[in-house]
Amino acid sequence: MTFENKTILITGGTGSLGKALTSHIFSEYPNIKKLVILSRDEQKQFQMAQEYPEKDYPQIRFFLGDVRDQERLIRAFQGVDIVIHAAAMKHVHLAEYNPDECIKTNIGGAQNVIHAALETGVQDVVALSTDKACAPINLYGATKLTSDKLFVAANNIKGKNPIKFSVVRYGNVMGSNGSVIPFFMKKKEQGILPITDVAMTRFNISLQGGVDMVMHAIKNAWGGEIFIPKIPSYKITDVAEAIAPECELNIIGIRPGEKIHEEMITSSDSYHTFDLGKYFTILPSIPNFDLSKFISNFNAVKVPEGFNYNSGTNTEWETVDTLRKLIKEHVDGTFN
Repeated sequence: MTFENKTILITGGTGSLGKALTSHIFSEYPNIKKLVILSRDEQKQFQMAQEYPEKDYPQIRFFLGDVRDQERLIRAFQGVDIVIHAAAMKHVHLAEYNPDECIKTNIGGAQNVIHAALETGVQDVVALSTDKACAPINLYGATKLTSDKLFVAANNIKGKNPIKFSVVRYGNVMGSNGSVIPFFMKKKEQGILPITDVAMTRFNISLQGGVDMVMHAIKNAWGGEIFIPKIPSYKITDVAEAIAPECELNIIGIRPGEKIHEEMITSSDSYHTFDLGKYFTILPSIPNFDLSKFISNFNAVKVPEGFNYNSGTNTEWETVDTLRKLIKEHVDGTFN
């Protein structure tokens, strides 16, 4: 797919990934027709508009709206070719205590995005997922699993509409708003870092890695795939050591809904999972395309039955040294 003369809309566009996508799109695809930033936070839109002034970025548009509002989405999607759905309520512990709000945004919002895209001639929709959607034990993960299912199934209800829906699923985004690294960097001034559990591990991906996955899905999806990156894990204790080796660790116990390790592919998913080289993909049990042609086109290799992808048993790991280097490169250039 070429992006020349295309209109792209990002829901939740003022978030960390939305801003990274915006920067990437303007850098790599200056001939796009329009880039629409849709979010419900007027202050974040105001701030982002200062970074992208109209005189320098004539294609950018800011559209106030909530994914809970279907009519507003239908209005926003008029003339849009590609939708990147990044809007979500994502904090695990807040979702546990505010379940209705999480369901309205993450499930109702997904349904509204699908409906609006089908109504308005959108060509491609890529929805952002999370490792917490895999074998979920918390409400946030359960809502995102439901969202994933909705976007995959949307390919079955589109009729003759040529639109394609796909999903990208990945782990913790290094340095994103509310993530552990900026939290630890702020806390180190106090001399104590709160650690949930010394055994805890997480998958790690950079903001650019997340952006690259979204662009890969837009360009390559046939409809119904869940794309998963091959990325390293880290131990939470190594993150603490990388950021503040002088700090004392205070073990506080896991928060409501948290796991010790995260998964992105379960053994049950293995029956429909293929290795694409840089990424894995989980296909629908009954894809609406010719599977043999898909395998041939992407040199896809079926993973072994029973395969699973878990942050605790991963074969690739960040070390204290690599984490320090990544933090300096991706989070804080002044970090030592």
